[in-house]
This record gives sequence, structure tokens and C-alpha cells, in this order.
Amino acid sequence: MLTYLTAVGGGTFPTLTGEALRVLMQADVIYGWERTLEDLPEDVTERRVAVKNSAELFEMLRKDEAAREPSVETAVVVYSGDTGFYSGARLLLPKLKEAGMKAELIPGVSSVQILAARLGRPWQDWNLVSAHGVDCDPVLEVMKGKYTCFLTGGKVGPKDLCRQLSDAGLGNLSAVLAEDLTYETENLSFGTVRALAERDTTALNLLLVDPAPMLPARCPGYPDSSFERGKVPMTKREVRAAALAKLAVAPTDTVWDIGAGTGSVSVELALAARKGRAYAIEYDPEAVVLARRNRERFCAWNLTLVEGSAPEGLAGWPKPDAVFVGGSRGNLTEILDAVLRANPKARVCVTAITLETLSGAVVALKAHGIEAAVTQLSAARTSAVGTHHMLKAENPVFLITGNCDE
Repeated sequence: MLTYLTAVGGGTFPTLTGEALRVLMQADVIYGWERTLEDLPEDVTERRVAVKNSAELFEMLRKDEAAREPSVETAVVVYSGDTGFYSGARLLLPKLKEAGMKAELIPGVSSVQILAARLGRPWQDWNLVSAHGVDCDPVLEVMKGKYTCFLTGGKVGPKDLCRQLSDAGLGNLSAVLAEDLTYETENLSFGTVRALAERDTTALNLLLVDPAPMLPARCPGYPDSSFERGKVPMTKREVRAAALAKLAVAPTDTVWDIGAGTGSVSVELALAARKGRAYAIEYDPEAVVLARRNRERFCAWNLTLVEGSAPEGLAGWPKPDAVFVGGSRGNLTEILDAVLRANPKARVCVTAITLETLSGAVVALKAHGIEAAVTQLSAARTSAVGTHHMLKAENPVFLITGNCDE
């Protein structure tokens, strides 16, 4: 028995390729999901079997093969879209080959191709992402510098994706929502992500989103003057650069900033981990507002800001790779306990300007069996005095690190 894994295109008969139609016309039996079987041409075999999942489908084909029924020489499994674009064919084909069964792939016209044609645009540079039954972080996807096309469905729909983007500060991005492509109810909606987050949609849809604005990648240590500050304390440039060097943040890391203040460190952490995620917590509402403005100013869209106190507000955060503690409000021991419970190997950097905080950080790390390394930073900047210049010292700062390479 020969089995064809055949894509039938966007959903209706006109999108069938000639090769797919030829295979369907010679099929002795056709397997597929109920909706796909309903959309087949009327003059193909009436012997059609609806399936619920790939495991059930494989067992049916295996039994057909074992039975060697003379009336079944050619079986066809139909998939919507294209067999090479997030199709169930990728799961079934290896199983058939492993079982020694003959199988061939017949490609089709995907919904992405149809959407691109409707818009009169090429899709060759789009970032193609499935949010159908798989984990998907829409914020990280639109940060890749390309138009992102989300194949949606299941529990995650366009509303969910748009809400996540809006919550990250990307509500003004332009997007296209495509519903029921090739059907009589086909509809294209154009608008901002924020507006589409309020739209109810049909079950069959695609979401195309503009790329998020991004700054060019650069080394840590942005000028202090580039941040919006107000009256909220801010970690200075020299300390930020040294702290990120100690933490050795990698692009895919998950990073925490505890006591975010204006968000200067939060932003730098997020930019360093631009393929990962950054989380920051700050108890002062005024500071949180400033931090959100700085997030937008630096296009640090992968930064999630939380108003609250640590360690209570850290509950539910994902396992961190690196953690910066810039403010503890007297809860340093409890904060480090929470951090190291989440990941005993997390790289930690605590800043201190008092000897008491320095001592407390060393003791707290030692309680977890971590040998603390202490670095003192003493920076001075030039200041004009008449026609001359003198150095004006900044407050000395201690960096207490644990699990960091020294």
C-alpha cells in the first residue's frame, strides 16, 4: 500500500494543486480531520475516514497495511495548508518509514502564501511562527526585526497574542488579522495591536505583525543622561557596566532586577538578554512609571515590570540565570533566599553603599554555601571650575557577587 501525505491548501477546492488533485482522484481511501474531509472535491472517493489525532491515524494505516486488503492500494492522508509548514505530516512520516511503509509527501499552498498574495507582498523574509499548540512568546518574536506571521489556533488566539504585545508596550504596532482565508467569510482587518486585542475572531486565522522598533546592539553602560530619571535614585553608568560584566549576561538568559528604581539596570539587563526575558520589581509607583518610560525609550520590550515588594512579588517568576539586587528595603536575606531557591546556581550581584549591607550580603550568600566576592568601585568625574577642571568623586559602591566567575 502506498500512502500519500497530501496538503490541500488554504481550505477550499480552488487552492488544490494539480498534483494533489491527481492523488485524491486515485485514492482508494482518504483519511483526515473532519473539517478537511468536508472540503474535498465531490468526485473523489466517498470512502473517507475522520480521525482525531496522529496516533489514531497511524494505527489505522498500520492495520490497513497489515491486512493487505486488495481494495486499498492507495491511501491518502489530507492536511490543510502545506505539509512543510507546521503540519501533522512531520509527525506521521517518520513513523510510517520506521514501520517500513511506503509514503510520499505532496506539498500544498499554505495560508501564509495566500495572505501574502492578498496583501500583494512577498513573504520570503517573514518570521513564521506557530502559536497553535506550542509555546510562543510573541514579544521575543517581533523583536527579531522582521514582519512576524503567527499561525494561531487552539487556546492561543490573536486576542491573546495582541494583549501580550500591548502589555509589553507594543500596542501601537500595526498588524493584519486574516480570518477564514479562501472561504466566503474571508475577512482582512487592519489596525494596531491594541485595537485588535479587543476583537473577537473566527477559528481560522493568521496574524501578521510589524517588527518592533529596536536600538542597535551595543556594550553595556549607556550614559546616565540618556535615561529619564526624575527624583528617583539611579544606578550610575560605571556601576551598571561593571555589574553586567560580573553577571556575564548571555543573549538567551532569564534575568531579574530587584529594586529597579528608574529601570536603568533593568533596561541594560533586558538589552543584554534580548533573546531572553528580563523581570524587574519596584515598590515605588513613581519609579515604576519612570521605568516603563525608560523601557520604551530603549526598546527593551522583553522587560516585564512589576510594582510590588520583594521577596513576595517574586513568586511565580521563571527560573533566573542572573540576578541583580539594587535595593532590598531591609529584606536582603529573604530576597537572596528566594533567588537561590529558584536557582541555586543563579549568578548574583548585590550593590551596597553601606558596610552593613555589604556584611549582610556576604553572610546571606555564605549561608547557601556560596563564597562571596567583593569589589569596590570608586569613580570620579571631571567638573568645570572656572577655566579649570577637577575630579568630583562619586560615592564608593560595593559589588558583592556569588556564583560568578572571578
